[in-house]
Amino acid sequence: MFETLKNAWKIPDLRKRMTFTFLMLVVYRLGAVIPVPGIDRAVVSNMFSGSAGGLLDFFDMMSGGAFKDFTIFALNIYPYITASIILQLLAIAIPKLEEMFKREDGKKKMGQWTRYITVVLALIQATAYSVGFFNQAIIDQSFLSIVSVIIVLTAGTAFLMWLGELITDRGIGNGISLIIMIGIISRYPSDVGRVIFQAQNGSVSFIEIILFLVFALIIVVGVIAIQQGERRVPVQYAKRVVGRKMYGGQSTHIPMKVLMAGVMPVIFASTLLAIPQTLAFFVPSMAGGVEKYFSTAQSPGIYVYTLLNILLIIFFTYFYTAVQFNPFEYSTTLKENGGFIPGIRPGRPTAEYLNRVLNRITIAGAVALAVIATIPTLILSFTDLNIYFGGTSLLIVTGVALETMKQVEAQMLMRHYKGFLK
Repeated sequence: MFETLKNAWKIPDLRKRMTFTFLMLVVYRLGAVIPVPGIDRAVVSNMFSGSAGGLLDFFDMMSGGAFKDFTIFALNIYPYITASIILQLLAIAIPKLEEMFKREDGKKKMGQWTRYITVVLALIQATAYSVGFFNQAIIDQSFLSIVSVIIVLTAGTAFLMWLGELITDRGIGNGISLIIMIGIISRYPSDVGRVIFQAQNGSVSFIEIILFLVFALIIVVGVIAIQQGERRVPVQYAKRVVGRKMYGGQSTHIPMKVLMAGVMPVIFASTLLAIPQTLAFFVPSMAGGVEKYFSTAQSPGIYVYTLLNILLIIFFTYFYTAVQFNPFEYSTTLKENGGFIPGIRPGRPTAEYLNRVLNRITIAGAVALAVIATIPTLILSFTDLNIYFGGTSLLIVTGVALETMKQVEAQMLMRHYKGFLK
């Protein structure tokens, strides 16, 4: 990885992109410490030190501490992710919408709709925070003061959405995923320091720490293994004569990834599981019930949350894979170019074969992803380790880092080919 970054830094265009990405992420971290005006910090601190802490830890961890400090980026980028999920599900449910998004300007249209829905969702969520749970922290309880807090929080999410898209266009990697990853990583130093302090005062045993580190290593290795794993379907191209030249006849393969969806199912599942906790902010009296049944803070919430997390990860793995890879379209393209899978007839039989292979490898990747995301969370729930990052966050960080490195390597390969052709 370090060798790849070193080589990429030597290429002027890539160096410019990497520098731009780094500076934009610095802007994000600077904004994450700017407090929302008109908020009493002492009251917010008391809220998190009370019984509601277990309910709010997930939000704070995924926002890189911005939620706990109630800064301008307290909502983070999750309204954007929720908007993306809503649109993609609607596109499947409504054929006309899917047809519109597949047109030449469909991607641009989908991007516009996602932004509009993001702002609406951010406005709703900001209202929930300001009128509900965090209302007692607002110094001036006048209407204009509450509205200003709502506008600041909504504008913070809109700015992060713009920042993420800017990184994707002008930088390296997926901007939205990088913002989530940096937010999670920013919490690691404080969590590590907390564990060291717990070990020194004897509240946590070294066996528990070693156990967590072992499973953290398993997560990293497991994510790399399933992200790199692929099923190579052999493809043969028929020979054809054009004029005096013969084309085709070569053998190749279709690299079908075991986990085409990457870590997006984990991000989607985490976002949806946060919805009940978000709704609890409208009615603070619901917080106890939501924490009991929809968080890992206590039983039976740990079991309900774990089961729902596993089911959602498997669902979104299939969903996202179906969006990315269409066996029928692929078989049609293969047939038009004179390609065929040995032993399989072109056309519909090829599509059915590809679909069968896809289902088999997807279920393996989905189950592996769900297990990797779940086991560390269960371990943390049954130990005294006061660490707020578990399998989900480690999985997201590892997956996003892998995807970013792949994009860096792809950019380098493209530029090397350009240089060769010149």
